[in-house]
Amino acid sequence: MSNDQPPSQPKADTHALILSGGGARAAYQVGVLSAIGKMLPKGSKLPFPILCGTSAGALNACMLATNAHDFTKAVSRLNYIWRHLTPDNVYETKSTELFSSASKVFSSMIKNNSDEQIVSLLNNAPLEKLLQRFLPLNQIEDAISEKELHALAITCMSYTTGETTTFFEGNKSIKEWSGFRRNGKASKIDFAHLLASSAIPTIFPAQKIGQHFYGDGAMRQRSPISPAIQLGANKIMVIGVSGNRNPKSWTDSPETPTSPSMGQITGQLLNSAFIDNLEGDIQQLEYINTILSYVEDDVEVPKIKHIDSLIISPSQAIDEIADKHISTLPKSIRFLLNITGNNNDSSGNSAASYLLFTPEYCQELIELGQQDAMWEKDKILAFLK
Repeated sequence: MSNDQPPSQPKADTHALILSGGGARAAYQVGVLSAIGKMLPKGSKLPFPILCGTSAGALNACMLATNAHDFTKAVSRLNYIWRHLTPDNVYETKSTELFSSASKVFSSMIKNNSDEQIVSLLNNAPLEKLLQRFLPLNQIEDAISEKELHALAITCMSYTTGETTTFFEGNKSIKEWSGFRRNGKASKIDFAHLLASSAIPTIFPAQKIGQHFYGDGAMRQRSPISPAIQLGANKIMVIGVSGNRNPKSWTDSPETPTSPSMGQITGQLLNSAFIDNLEGDIQQLEYINTILSYVEDDVEVPKIKHIDSLIISPSQAIDEIADKHISTLPKSIRFLLNITGNNNDSSGNSAASYLLFTPEYCQELIELGQQDAMWEKDKILAFLK
């Protein structure tokens, strides 16, 4: 977590919502948000003036930003989209398209990509059409001018420099920032930012923004909480997509370990990008808060402040939920997963859990998110006061 202090701190509490990445796992966030929508009076404005999204979480954050005037409406739209989502709404599923994309990927491995052709296993052109249909991005500026939104931040990674860049659209008082391999740039958010932030490496194509090609913001994001602090937040809610809070996952291990398949390796790499950095950042934030609790009130600690936090994450292992719904994927995608080692063994389904944009899987994650949020209802309402 960054200890950098924003140039000017708000006098009142400023709530931020951090929505992490995770492909189809982000359906869980929709369930949590839907539950929060039911806790608040109908027609309430967005309760989080600062929104920070990464990867698929960036898409959810953008929906909230474009409907900042009516939080109930925003979560209702998110619910509708995710409950009716199908893989072909996100990426091309035809076998011919998949074979063509795979051929280009393997070809690029053995020769230089001199023609700057963007290669990936899956073509996410359908996702761009979906975003254009449901996200009126011009309303972000309106929400900021009406003071319903302080800032929307979308994080991406530059393939050119390896730096994490947080593009933000917000109040004019917010200053750009820079740190070790990370920076914040004021920018009018458009669809390229959303597609870049959600472009899982090798799976979805990189996006060109300015002079650089960008990919999934979760990659190399050392401090997922830092952008919210830089934007002025002093209370942060995080909706994660890890099932690590499930006690069963703390002790589970294969009874007969075998050599890992490519699917298992890919799944672990995705988990390390989307999950581990965020959870490590949360631990550091809680550690700093504990230290500050022992400091006298009249003692000022430079560049460090207490940040209230609330974390909501799945109470069940998402990989196991994905295992139940593999059969709902198109045959072409199942074939791709099978040849990389994703099969009926749930240990190999981490990668699949990111691509399962099917109604059955997404609806179960939404319901799990609603259930987990209702369990934490008192904490959520206390946090939002």
